[in-house]
This record gives sequence, structure tokens and C-alpha cells, in this order.
Amino acid sequence: MSDAGRSAAEIVRPLIRVRQVREFTAEPVTAEEIGAIADAGRWSGSSMNTQPWRLIVIRDPAALRGLADASPQARALRSATAAVAIVTPDEPGQSVRQAYDEARVAERMLIAAALLGLAGGISWIATEGRPAVAAVLGVPEGRFVRSVIAVGHPTEAALAPKSEPGKARLPRSEVVFEERWPKD
Repeated sequence: MSDAGRSAAEIVRPLIRVRQVREFTAEPVTAEEIGAIADAGRWSGSSMNTQPWRLIVIRDPAALRGLADASPQARALRSATAAVAIVTPDEPGQSVRQAYDEARVAERMLIAAALLGLAGGISWIATEGRPAVAAVLGVPEGRFVRSVIAVGHPTEAALAPKSEPGKARLPRSEVVFEERWPKD
């Protein structure tokens, strides 16, 4: 598809429309769809191309519920029909770099889900929930899961706006500055 005649804002609009979803219908995600989402994560960039993550695709309902029970921030996994866990090495001194790389993978998978007409939500696994998640997923010692991307078909309620039009984000003037930080 040609972008001729389209503004820059129109071209990036699908990216801007990607959002967190935490409520899903019972309609399953196909193996092809979740595989494409995992591959989008796999192809994400990483610091020095280390590719420190490993991805676990989860479609078993009992495993999804077990993950949801492990951390209060993982509630989206209660209704998701698929998920991808991002497993990273537990290496002292590398946590900031790996968190940055992990976030890139997570965001890319959210975008992939949206491009497929699905939705996703990043489920954070609190530190105290990580041993339970490791047990559910068989994660070996020396690695851990901090983020799980819940994936599914969004409910109507999940798609409903949560804010008044124009109120979902801070005004551009408060967030984007030209050349340098503004003077007060």
C-alpha cells in the first residue's frame, strides 16, 4: 500500500491506537496468530544484539490462571486465551539493560497483536510472584519472568474509552519540547 498523499500522522495512527487491554472474550487465539506475535518479539532489537530473552507461548487455560494467581498485576491472564512470557537471565549488574530490552519486546508484541486485530496487555509479575510463575512455566534457576503479554480478542467493555475524548493523554505541549527543556 502506498503512503502517497497520506500525512505522517495518518501513517502512524495504527501505532498510536495500540493500547493495553485486560479483558478478553472466550474466542481462542490461533496458533498462527500467537506464533506471529512471538516472532515479532523475537525480532526485536536488543543492546549489543545479545537477545537475552526467551519466550514461552502459553495457551493452556490452567497455566494462564496459575500465572494470574501469582501476581495481582497479572489479572488480564484470567480471561486471556493465550500469552507470551518473557524470560530473562538473572544477571547482577545487567538488570537495567535487560529491562529495557524486555520492554522493547513487550511493546512490539502488543503492536503485533493489534495489527492482527487482537489485543494484548502487559502483565507485570511482582518479585514475590516470580517463584510461582517459574514453577508453572518450568523456568530454570538463573532466569525469571517479569512480564507476560496476555493476548486475546478484546471484550466490548475493554474497547470502550476510559477517558473523555482528548483527555486520555497529557497535551502535546506538556510532553513534547523543541530543542531543549522549556523555561518555567
